[in-house]
Amino acid sequence: MLCQEDNDLITRTGPGTPGGNLMRRYWHPVALVEELPADGAPLPLRILSEDLVLFRGEDGELGLIGLHCSHRRADLSYGRVENGGLRCLYHGWLFDRHGRCIEQPCEPPNRRFCEKVRHPAYPVQERSGVIFTYMGPREPPELPNYEPLVAPKGHVLVTKIFHECNYFQANEGNLDPSHVSYLHRQANVPANLKRTVKGTDGKLPLALYDADMAPRIDAEETDYGVRIFSLRNVDGRTFFRVTNYVFPNKATIPGPMSGDGYNLYWHVPVDDSHHWRYDFVFRRSAPMEPRDIERNQEILDELDANYHPKRNKANRYLQDRESMKTWSFSGMGRIFNTQDTAIVEGAGPILDRSKEFLGPSDRAIIAARRQLLRGINDLQAGREPPHVIRKPSDNRFPDLTVESEVLAPGADWQAHWKQRLAILRS
Repeated sequence: MLCQEDNDLITRTGPGTPGGNLMRRYWHPVALVEELPADGAPLPLRILSEDLVLFRGEDGELGLIGLHCSHRRADLSYGRVENGGLRCLYHGWLFDRHGRCIEQPCEPPNRRFCEKVRHPAYPVQERSGVIFTYMGPREPPELPNYEPLVAPKGHVLVTKIFHECNYFQANEGNLDPSHVSYLHRQANVPANLKRTVKGTDGKLPLALYDADMAPRIDAEETDYGVRIFSLRNVDGRTFFRVTNYVFPNKATIPGPMSGDGYNLYWHVPVDDSHHWRYDFVFRRSAPMEPRDIERNQEILDELDANYHPKRNKANRYLQDRESMKTWSFSGMGRIFNTQDTAIVEGAGPILDRSKEFLGPSDRAIIAARRQLLRGINDLQAGREPPHVIRKPSDNRFPDLTVESEVLAPGADWQAHWKQRLAILRS
C-alpha cells in the first residue's frame, strides 16, 4: 500500500507536478501514423494534461504545437495547413512547426511584435507506424531503440486503445504474472492463439498457467526498469517466464509470440484519469504470419473508429453470464485486452493504493512503485532519473527481452538465466 501523498506523486502527471516533470523527460507516443495521412486534417490531442494539435505540412514534415492560438485562444485544429505551418482561422496568424509566429496579417507590419510570440511546440519522430514526442526541457534524449521500434517492416503490428483510468494502474496489470491464471482462463482456445511454449510437447501458455495458479514471483532492478521472473511448477519442471517493467510507463510481455519477440505496451497519460495504451506486437525471427495478422484484426474489431473499446464501462463490457458457465472465466469474450480493461477501470479513475492489501505475488508491482518514486525524488534533487538515454552508444538494450519456456527436468532457473543473459550481452 501507499500513502495518499505517494499515490499522488506517481499518478498526477499534469504540468508542474512532480510526476509530470518526470514524464516530460521521456519520449511518448502521441498518435498512429495512419491518423495523419498526407493532406489529412490537423489532429487535436491531449497528453500529460496539455491540449495540442498535430499536423503534417505540405512537405510531409510533422509539427506538434499548442492547440489554442497564442492570440485569442482559438482552436488551431480547425486551421489551414499552409507554408509548412498551421494558420489560425480567426485572424490568420501562422505558426511554424517550431512554434514561431511567422505571419500576423491582421496586425500592422511590425516584425518585432511577431517575433515576441513563442507558441508551445514539441519535437516529433516517426517510428514503426507511430508518432512520438518529447515535451521536456533541454535537448531531447535519444528515442530508445527498443526492438519493436527498429524492427524490419512486417515484424511489428501496432494499434492503440483508450482507457478510462490512470495510466499507472493499467501498467501495473502488466507487471502481475499471477492474474493470467484466473482472469484470462478460457476453454477452446482459437487456432490463431496456438503458438506453443518452448520446451514442451505442444502445450499452450494458457494450459501452463492453469497448471500452477500460484507462481513464485521474483523481481530485480535493471538500468531500464524492473525484470520480473515468474516460476510455475509444471509436472515437476519449471515454467520459466521473464517480463519487464520499462521505466517509467511501459511493459513487455510474451503475448502471442511466446518468446519469439514480445508485446510492448506503452501507457501514455491523457490526463490523470484517462490514458492511451499503445500496443506493439513484435516478432523477432520472421515477418508476421497470417495467424498473427488475423489475431490482431480481432483486437481491432473490438475497437470503434476512434480506437475506443466497443466493450466498455457504459455497457459493462458486454459481460455474458451464460458463457461464464461453459468456457469463459470472465464472460467478457476472448480478447485479453477487454478483460484487463474491465479490471483496471473498475478500480476507479485513480486507484486508491492506501486501501490495498498486497502479498508475495505483488513483488514486481512493489518494485516498480519504489523505482518510480525514487525517479521522481532524483529529479527533484537535480539528478538524472533512470533510463534517460543521452548517448547513441548507450541506446541499445540487449538484455531487455522476454522469455517463456519450460526448463529441462532438474534445471536451475537462475543458472539458466545467467547463461542466457551472457548470450544476450555477447
